[in-house]
Order: sequence, then C-alpha cells, then structure tokens
Amino acid sequence: MSHHIDNELFARIHAEAVDSLDEELEMELDDRDGGSESGPEAADFRRFYFKELLRLQHELVKLQEWVVHSKHKLVVLFEGRDAAGKGGVIKRITQRLNPRVCRVAALPAPTERERTQWYFQRYVSHLPAGGEIVLFDRSWYNRAGVERVMGFCTEEDTEEFYRSVPEFESMLIRSGIQLVKYWFSITDDEQAFRFQCRIHDPLKHWKLSPMDLESRRRWEEYTKAKEDMLERSSLPESPWVVVPAVDKKRARLNCMAHLLSMVPYADIVRDPILLPERERHEDYHRKPVPSEMMVPQIY
Repeated sequence: MSHHIDNELFARIHAEAVDSLDEELEMELDDRDGGSESGPEAADFRRFYFKELLRLQHELVKLQEWVVHSKHKLVVLFEGRDAAGKGGVIKRITQRLNPRVCRVAALPAPTERERTQWYFQRYVSHLPAGGEIVLFDRSWYNRAGVERVMGFCTEEDTEEFYRSVPEFESMLIRSGIQLVKYWFSITDDEQAFRFQCRIHDPLKHWKLSPMDLESRRRWEEYTKAKEDMLERSSLPESPWVVVPAVDKKRARLNCMAHLLSMVPYADIVRDPILLPERERHEDYHRKPVPSEMMVPQIY
C-alpha cells in the first residue's frame, strides 16, 4: 500500500484521532450533569452520548448487583469483522463494573494441545459461576468465521461445528446460563477506513495484525461465512442480534441498552454504609518513606 495519503483521508484520520481522545476522556468523567439536552440533535450528539453512556453504565452497575445477589450466570458473545467495534463496546460495558464479577474472555489462537481437544473445551473453563458475567471478545464462533475462511479447519470440521453448536448452547442454557449473541455489522468502506486509521495512528498499530490484512482481502469470503453462520446458528433459545456499527457511538449505546433489556434485573436494597472511626494509638508514630523509594516527581 502506498504511503501517500490524500488530504481528505488525512482530515478524517485526524478527526478520528480527536474522537479517540474523547473516548479516553470518558474514563475520567465522573457522574455529573452533562447539560439539559434531551435528544441526539446533530450538534449536541457528543454531549448527549456522554450523558447517555453514564446513564447506561449506572444501569449496568445495578444489573451487576442483581447478578451477584441472584447468582445469575450471564454470557455475552461479541462477534463481527475485524475493526467492527467489539472491543470498544466491551470497554464501555466493563468500565465501571467489578472485574471480579464481570470479566472478559479474549482467547488467543489455540495451542497444539488445544487443537486436539474437543473443540468447545477451551471455552468451557471461562464460563461463569453463579453471580458472574463473562463477555467473550470472539468466541467458539471462530470456527464458523476466521478458521473457516483462513483454512485453519476443514469443511468437515465446520459441518461438525454446526451440528454440535445447538446442542452445546442448549446445554449451557439448561444449566442456567443466559446466553446473548451480538454480531457487529460494518460496511466494506467503513472497515477500509478503520484499517487506514490503524495504519496511520502509532497508538493503534498494535491493533493491526497480518490476519487483519488478509481478512480485508477476503471480505467476500467472510461475508459468505457470516451469512451462513447467522442462518444456521440463530437458534430459538439463543438467537443472533445484529448491531449496526458504522456509527461507533450509537452502536455502543444501542448494544448496552439492548443488553440491559435482556436481563430481568431489579434494584437491590442495600443497608446504609457507615464509615467506621479510625482507631488511634498514642504509641504509633508513622515512619518516613526513604526518598530513594519514591517515584520521581516529574509532574
């Protein structure tokens, strides 16, 4: 690919970088009044987005408390093409939750040993106990997507997957696990643009792997595999839910709102929390910390 980049594309990438900085500022925003806007008017959407994001995250904290209280078991799968925005929405969902309750499973490529195991085996160990939420950043559907398209498995392996996955998911559901499956959908042009952003932004180079570049070349093969997957594995008890994801901010809000609607959570009444008085002892004297142990005060 040429290193030349035209002015229009550079301007879009610059705008995307500014938007990414906004996204990082989300991590620093406390729960304050974001203004009086009541709808996503074009000029005010960014402010509306931050306000709505905080409201949804507040509801997710309530959901988390209910999950712990009720010993509910929740599994959420996030699938989609490379650069579809799965990681972004997972980050916003987990941002204010307890990592001991809500954890992310993002499995690397299988080892040689794992390749000889029952296909679902390495995913089973990541399933939740009562009172836990697990978000799969890609899941056992790798077999229906990347493994199939890249030739990491045979067509016989794929067919066996499609025979097994309804039984596997039915077993999970019968065991008391709630299973929600999201497919993040982006256009050909939008994926190309997001890859360009990764190429030209040093902070995002790590997101771009040789596999991503090859997946770009095989867009049509991935499309066929995705269509097959949505048709053959959207089951009555575990249907696929498609999230239009060209607009990342709207995709995050829509996905979070939908997830909240899927779980029958309720407010948990807590006893008031009282901060105890600190004990003080006359014979205790705090020792100074040696200066060589202190981090350099550069800022």
